[in-house]
Amino acid sequence: MVEQGNTTNGFKAEQSIETEVFPGHWFCAAILSSGGTYKKSAESPAEFKEVLSNSVIAWVDCWTEEFEKSASIAATQLGFSKELSVSLTTDPYIKYQDFETELGIKLASIQVRQFDVSIHPLLLFLSKNFVLTVHPQAIDRRFQRLRRYAEVFLKKIPTTSPPEDRLTMLLLRIIDESNERNFEHLRQIEEHGDELAKDMMDKDTPREDLGPKIYQMKHALITYLNALWHTVDVLHALRYGDAELLTNDVKLLYRLSLQTDDVNRQIALAEHLSEVLASGLEVLQTIYNNQLQTLNNRMARVIIYLTVAGTAVLVPNTLATIFGNSAFDMHPEDLWWYIILLVGSTLIATWFVWIWMRKLGWTTRLDSEVTGAKKAKSRRRK
Repeated sequence: MVEQGNTTNGFKAEQSIETEVFPGHWFCAAILSSGGTYKKSAESPAEFKEVLSNSVIAWVDCWTEEFEKSASIAATQLGFSKELSVSLTTDPYIKYQDFETELGIKLASIQVRQFDVSIHPLLLFLSKNFVLTVHPQAIDRRFQRLRRYAEVFLKKIPTTSPPEDRLTMLLLRIIDESNERNFEHLRQIEEHGDELAKDMMDKDTPREDLGPKIYQMKHALITYLNALWHTVDVLHALRYGDAELLTNDVKLLYRLSLQTDDVNRQIALAEHLSEVLASGLEVLQTIYNNQLQTLNNRMARVIIYLTVAGTAVLVPNTLATIFGNSAFDMHPEDLWWYIILLVGSTLIATWFVWIWMRKLGWTTRLDSEVTGAKKAKSRRRK
């Protein structure tokens, strides 16, 4: 028997009270004890309670705009203890709670918009025959396809298998769907990284814009890696936590280990991308250093020219001051040898200072550095 339903507006009195307490959106898919399937959406979980008590295996999904306030209430409405729900919603360091007859885990769901990577919690509560997922509206898109084909994957769970095996199969399917969505966001980060690399290759890109972009990219990767490490911790706890509600079947536990390996591979890819960005920062710093060194070389060359010019002018200026004294009886007919003296002293002083600087190696070093900078600039243009 297949029962289909949509969101309804006519509720009983007790259902209206519950929706006032928790205005959320609910979905339930189940395999009934009679062998039929059940799938329905509603604004209150009251409609699902009788179905859950008569189900072989079921999945209940709840999404809300007020996750912080409503997540704990949603779990208690379906019979989970307040201690379990509150511990997962209030303590950011608790990811796994096993109370023997009920189990709670908290996964990280990733959302990426440009360089803005945000992490949202995904809560999973396990009872003897159903799994409840509670998540914010922001990450509901990843469960839309799962809700659409809920009956299909629930039918693939053997009803003759032990309850622990059925619950573990459903849990693995939900975790795999969440991980796949998380993995897709790494591709988005890589695409933004490719655009950043293109900007770095463009010589007209303002260098002051590259530094913040590289930092935003690296910060996005760190946030992404934190979410993946969170997922690895949860999968490790599920694999080795010996929960009473989960299976001890070797094949199912191997599937759980495979999911851990998939997450570790994504971590390796993200860390490699982070290393590439670190090398980009080093290249950017090298560019800044080269530009600063080129500016220093130009300033040093200007100082040398000013030193030569100042010394060349100093000698004839001193001679002019001396011969301008009234003690020297200068007449117009002395003009010719006076001009020769000033010009000659200027040339001799300039030649002397230039030779002195060449012996010290100042001009040689500057010439080699300027030539090297010109060659490097020519190679970049090619």
